[in-house]
Parts: sequence; structure tokens; C-alpha cells
Amino acid sequence: MSLPLSHLTVLSLEQAVAAPFATRQLADYGARVIKIERPGAGDFARGYDRTVRGLSSHFVWLNRSKESLTLDVKQPEAREVLHALVGRADGFVQNLAPGAAARLGLDAAALRARHPRLIVGDLSGYGSTGPCRDRKAYDLLIQSEAGLVSITGTPDAPSKVGISIADIAAGMYLYSGILTALLARERTGEGASIEVSMFEALGEWMSYAAYYASYGGTPPPRTEARHATIAPYGPFVAGDGRAVYLGIQNEREWARFCAEVLDEPALANDPRFQSNSDRVANRDGLEARITERFAACSGTEVVSRLESAGIAYARMNTMLEFVEHPQLTARDRWRTIGSPAGPLRALLPPITMDGVDPVMGDVPALGEHTEAILAELGIAKDTVARWRASGVV
Repeated sequence: MSLPLSHLTVLSLEQAVAAPFATRQLADYGARVIKIERPGAGDFARGYDRTVRGLSSHFVWLNRSKESLTLDVKQPEAREVLHALVGRADGFVQNLAPGAAARLGLDAAALRARHPRLIVGDLSGYGSTGPCRDRKAYDLLIQSEAGLVSITGTPDAPSKVGISIADIAAGMYLYSGILTALLARERTGEGASIEVSMFEALGEWMSYAAYYASYGGTPPPRTEARHATIAPYGPFVAGDGRAVYLGIQNEREWARFCAEVLDEPALANDPRFQSNSDRVANRDGLEARITERFAACSGTEVVSRLESAGIAYARMNTMLEFVEHPQLTARDRWRTIGSPAGPLRALLPPITMDGVDPVMGDVPALGEHTEAILAELGIAKDTVARWRASGVV
């Protein structure tokens, strides 16, 4: 089977995390993604850190399988190149600062007027309208505005999520939006204008908490690694100090947990713990009882009992333990990709499709494909050399 998106070309005037995350998904399944970067510096995510043999961990994660073209889009010659490429493309994605695309003549209305079949994806912090439309937006700021920080952490200290969750949410909605627009274009022949904001993307993911607060009168409490509305659900320490995470989802599991893990079947009918609401209301007493029983066991023994009883559990792995996780090894999820720093390990994308092997191409050096792409447009080498000297590319 050929790669499902191999017939597509997407231009992306992208930076940081959200838009690059969306376009990498397209590249994984065969789309030609041309990443437009600033001459000299490139996507500023290239400089976030130097932990991957001198490369940025974010950039390596987000930009495999793409081509890098350097263009100073503020210069007329570069904009001519960009518009020539747009005329050949199926999609155009941008996540520039608010208003920047319109000032460059790259807003969705202008592009779609010239190219009706084009799919234009605009990704921003807050959207194109409303009182916040001109505000710059970064992941932590969106986590805060969307209320996520307020319900994460300890009772004494709110906390951000440890990954760029607002960027990832927006990137995934942009990716799925582009795929939806491609399906529609097959039927209608028309392209589409897609708008995704980080604030609204994360807001969708916050809906349970919003319902809980709006109709319950109080927000979900900050409960560290425990679940705010389900008990028992979270970490418990065994007698050897090993933390085991577990979750009970229904009364059948609760009864089995009491009988087979705690060796205390009568606890299932204790009026304080009979329903999930009762257990949440009496969480301190419940957790003290479980901790007391686990104190007589090692972490391995606790896991063995949970496994035998069919109770969901997990160990708290470090990042290095995750990288070497036997499940990833057993399912052959690692591949080797190229990069300016040499071969690197990379996880396969999480979608497994019969007969399709994701591209898993190299991470590009800054401007690595500039000459080749310009040659496709018929631009002479001496012109490219002159442009390079003047900072156009």
C-alpha cells in the first residue's frame, strides 16, 4: 500500500510546537511538508536546548521527515517564491504572531481567493476575533487561562502540566481539521479555511472540569497524583517504599479489590465506602486503610495481587524507564532516523495502519533543501547565490 498522504504537498510557515506537531503527523504518512524558516536562525525551537547531541529535543521530536527552506518572507523576492510554492501546494499552515500573516498577504481569505482548492490552516493562541485575539500565547499561559493550572498540583501549590499540552491539543485539532477538509475536497473540489486556537483546543479538554465546577458549585480539587472525583485512584506506597498506582472504576472492581487484594471482603460493604461518592467523601480514611494493608507487602507483592484480581495498576516509571519499556520493545515501536547530529532513535507514530510504514525521515538541517526547492521553480543558481548574500534565503 502506498503512503496515504503521498499525493499531498503542504507548506508550513511554522515555529515552536503546535503547528510543527500538526505537520509532522502529515509528513509521517507521506505528505511532502516544506517547512519555511528564517535565514540564519530558523524556527526558534531549534534553540530551546542542546540535549540531543547538540540539537533541540523539541525540534527533533517535531520536525522529522520535513524539508527545510529558508526564506525571509518580509522581502519581496521571498514572498514571490512563497506564492509560487503555494500555487503548487494542497495546504498552507501558519502559526505566526497575531496579524503577521495578514500583513504579508498570507491570510486565508487572500490565499483562497487565488487558490480555491487550497486548504489553509491558521493556528493561533486565542483565535482571530475577540478581546484576546492580539495577545501572544505560549503553552503555560494558555494552561493558566484555560483553568488547567488551577486544578493541577497540590492543595498548597498549583502546577502546570509537564509537557506542552496546549500546543499538542491545538496541533492535533489542526491535523484532524486538515484531514477532514481533504475528505470534503474530494467531494466538492473546494478547499477550506481552518482556524484552530490553543485556548479553544485546551478548553475542549477542560470540559469535564468546567461541567463539574459550573454545576457542582466548586472546581475539582487539586489532589496531587490522585483523581479528584474517583477513589481509590492514585499512588499507594508499599512496605518497601515502592509506589504503585491503581484505579477502581466500578463497584464490582471495588468488591474484588477488597476481597482479593486487601483480604478484607467486608470493607466493600462499609457504609463509608459503598459507592464512589462515599469513597471520595471519606478519602482520607479509605487511603489510610489501604496504606496500612500495603505496608505489609513489597511493591512486587502488591502488583502481583492487583494483577491476579484484574485491578488496573501502573508503576511510576522514570523517563528512562519509559524509553526502555518492554511494551515498546515487544511491539517494535522504535526506529532510527537521520539528523544533522547523526542517527537518533524515534518512536513510531501511535496510529498503526495495515500495510503502511510511516516515513520516519530525517530531521532537516536549517535550509538543507533550499537550493533543491528553488531549482524546482526554475530559479537559477546565480540568483540563489545573490539572494543568499542579501539574506532573502
